[in-house]
Amino acid sequence: MTENPGSEILHYTAFSADPGGGNRAGVVLDASGFDERRMLAVAADLGYSESAFLTARPGEGAYAIRYFSPKAEVSFCGHATVAAAVALAERDGPGELEFATAAGPVPVSVVREDGELRATLTSVEPYVEDADPADVAEALAALDWAAADLDPALPPRIAYAGARHLVLAAATRARLADLDYDFARLEALMRRLGLTTVQLVRRESEHTFHVRDPFPVGGVVEDPATGAAAAAFGAYARELGAVPSAAVLTLHQGADMGRPGTLTVELRDGDARVRVSGTAARIG
Repeated sequence: MTENPGSEILHYTAFSADPGGGNRAGVVLDASGFDERRMLAVAADLGYSESAFLTARPGEGAYAIRYFSPKAEVSFCGHATVAAAVALAERDGPGELEFATAAGPVPVSVVREDGELRATLTSVEPYVEDADPADVAEALAALDWAAADLDPALPPRIAYAGARHLVLAAATRARLADLDYDFARLEALMRRLGLTTVQLVRRESEHTFHVRDPFPVGGVVEDPATGAAAAAFGAYARELGAVPSAAVLTLHQGADMGRPGTLTVELRDGDARVRVSGTAARIG
């Protein structure tokens, strides 16, 4: 029996129109014949930080979506969402999508701008909570950062917009660029706290930031472009009053890895949810 063509494993990069930039993801547009073991095996074989597996649901543009890293299932993944949405738009045309994720419903809008498809996801309801000083100290030790390496204007917090991230702001761009951490030690802390990544941030200007995301719990040293963390960071920056309640932020990620990408984060008055948008490109 011939397998459903929709079960083909597609390769995309997200948050870049250049296949050599952004964050790569595997995408299966019809994973109805995949069980958890097969999804995990595909994700492990690809070795990308996450891969997305979709199953059609009743209603136009409605899909259930699951995300797997090479090690485990992830509740929500922004870059694989963008990759999957662009893959659907290339097949079916731009439009409105509704993804049912483990974290909750995530609407996605895909439009064509200047010849490129751009996807915008709307996060689930975010929250921001204090980070325990002892946990921050352990994270700094695993990163080999000193307390003086932190920017006091952007204090450590745990932020959530579908997945939990510890936000740590670097005092200098050089500190952010020099990432060499204790993989096992940081992984142990992140598992204990239920974190998906550590969101390392350096502010360049009022609305522009550079970010990096260690991802040892996924079996990946670093995530090149992290939509879930970008959404969480938007909620964090608004909660701290570091940016206006309605703002558009630009996050640059991946340049230190040789895979530059750009994530656009939009905050709106009267809506706690965070919107994250970017392009995507098929690889090969």
